[in-house]
Amino acid sequence: MIPSTEYQARRASLFSAMAEDSFAVIFSGVAKKCSADENYPFEVNRNFYYLTGINQEDSALLLIKCDGEEREYLLISPFDPVKEKWYGKRLTPAEATTISGIRNVLLNSALSSRVETIITGSYSDFPAINTLYLDLEKEQKVAEDTDIEDYRRSLELLSSNLNVVDAYPLICKLRMVKSENEVNEFRAAVEATKIGIASAMAKIRPGVYEYEVADEFHRVINDYSGYQGTSFPTILASGVNSTCLHYPTPLAKINAGDVVLMDLGSRNGFYCADVSRTVPADGVFSDLQRTIYSIVLGANKAVANFARPGRTIKELQNFTIEYLAAECLSKRLIQDKSEISNYYFHGVSHFIGLDTHDVGDRNLPLVAGNIISDEPGLYFKELGIGVRIEDDLLITEDGCEVLTKDIIKEIEDIEAFYKHRI
Repeated sequence: MIPSTEYQARRASLFSAMAEDSFAVIFSGVAKKCSADENYPFEVNRNFYYLTGINQEDSALLLIKCDGEEREYLLISPFDPVKEKWYGKRLTPAEATTISGIRNVLLNSALSSRVETIITGSYSDFPAINTLYLDLEKEQKVAEDTDIEDYRRSLELLSSNLNVVDAYPLICKLRMVKSENEVNEFRAAVEATKIGIASAMAKIRPGVYEYEVADEFHRVINDYSGYQGTSFPTILASGVNSTCLHYPTPLAKINAGDVVLMDLGSRNGFYCADVSRTVPADGVFSDLQRTIYSIVLGANKAVANFARPGRTIKELQNFTIEYLAAECLSKRLIQDKSEISNYYFHGVSHFIGLDTHDVGDRNLPLVAGNIISDEPGLYFKELGIGVRIEDDLLITEDGCEVLTKDIIKEIEDIEAFYKHRI
């Protein structure tokens, strides 16, 4: 669990990045419409959550930096006994303060007038402030009928001098480097994922449907994590389906001779584990499956050895392409190195954190505290064999730590698992 002191420190870092005589408004967001009178499940704006720890819609963070002072306000929904009968309990101001460390908690109905007085200079404590930071992430909704661009335009009507600055890159830069508390949240997500993968692997055998394996993973990780859910929609693909990168419909029956590719993860405090493993439906790899798997496993280990501060994700990608091409050529799976793009066609790495594909500039050198994926793969559709092995790496001062190292991936360990399966 992230303590309120850490949220306070994050806001202090954002204040430091803001210009003097400026203010910021960051929204939690609202649920988007799905169909008719149904909404998609609410997902809090991760930048708002990163700064406050508050997971509640219709909330906002207001930061004011002026005349050498820094003031912060949290605005939340009022208590409504009728709504609570329908939608459940809302945070009280005291509870919001305990989580976020923000003492000034107001009702969200006060935001509009407070922002207007800041812009126009009628706020008694400060002169007019013309620099506003907004999180301008695309398609972000701030109210039922208002997105962030609508909100921006409405404020620009209040003052022709208003300078709107995108706060998104400032917050993203902070999010790229994980604290010890964040890493601990991530470790818990990995532990739940490990337990879920073991149970899912035990379910795999010819005649079982892909969705039965996915359902087993979901059941186990939710039992373990207290119903925190998956990091992303689980990919569970057998046979030729394993050659589709984001296979969306796990409806096929697993057949004898198939490999089964699992790309899945559990969340903990919104921190997302992201792991891929590939196993044989029969419990034993065929010679061809073993050859392809060994190449991917070798690449996976080589990337982990290569990753360190100063390297970029682009460099990791180029390293992976060279490795896979050379190995596939030596095993006569391809005739020329240029053919590798037919069988490996995605990136080897991305940042991981509060989002599975987390914020971060992939062209910047890695630094200690980054968490990234390590996910080489090979996909031979004509052979019906797709293999991806994905680990999560914590960049350290002199290399990296494989956070998912305890989730089995060696051929002998996988085959021993199935040999001794009950």
